[in-house]
Amino acid sequence: MSRILILGGASAIAQAYARRRAGEGARFILAGRNQNRLAAVAADLTACGAASAATFAADLAASGEIERNLQALQARFGVPDEVVVAYGVLGEQAGADSDLARARTVLETNFTSAALWILALLKDRPEAQGMIIVGIGSVAGDRGRASNLVYGSAKAGFDRFLEGLQHKYDGSPVRIVRVKPGFVDTPMTAAIDHKGGPLWATPDRVAADIARAVAKGRRVVYTPWFWCGIMMIIRHLPWFIFRRLKV
Repeated sequence: MSRILILGGASAIAQAYARRRAGEGARFILAGRNQNRLAAVAADLTACGAASAATFAADLAASGEIERNLQALQARFGVPDEVVVAYGVLGEQAGADSDLARARTVLETNFTSAALWILALLKDRPEAQGMIIVGIGSVAGDRGRASNLVYGSAKAGFDRFLEGLQHKYDGSPVRIVRVKPGFVDTPMTAAIDHKGGPLWATPDRVAADIARAVAKGRRVVYTPWFWCGIMMIIRHLPWFIFRRLKV
């Protein structure tokens, strides 16, 4: 019976993924800032078949509190078998490169604190003790673009970090799954105009792809699948073409 820690337990993608795993009788620890939302998600998971669903309220992006929060988590709930890093902020893209406070929030939430949580979880862990780490990134990190350079940079850094961990732990019981969603219709993207269309996915579709990747032992998953081809084209466009695109 898996013990799954979800960092960002109230996120729409995390909820959809947890519902799928609840049917297996998994036990959940839901961490995040909003205790009321976490409690509602926990009740839903229990109704869906989870063996248990506990909550832990904390500001996950507070880098200086990570080790203390992790110690408290593990003292109460034990060491997780699987960790899903699902929290993050999109932030208002316009002006983020000139507003240092806003840029810092985006960078520290999406990259710095997320990476430190994973390092803390792996610190002093016996090499023979397995763990699955699911890091939810974004296709925005595949190539730097003017329209979201701060958010995209944070996601790019997180992806390189996870890739480095894959290299370090290759052949060990520690497995890293890098998840790269495209456009997903969630509260995080609520401020985006003109949502909808073939490029947009639901949280449940993304969750299904994550569950399949975890079950099959995949290292990287673009979700939905067509984003793999789209981003391959974007990454390989010559500069003289790419520089003219408004993307």
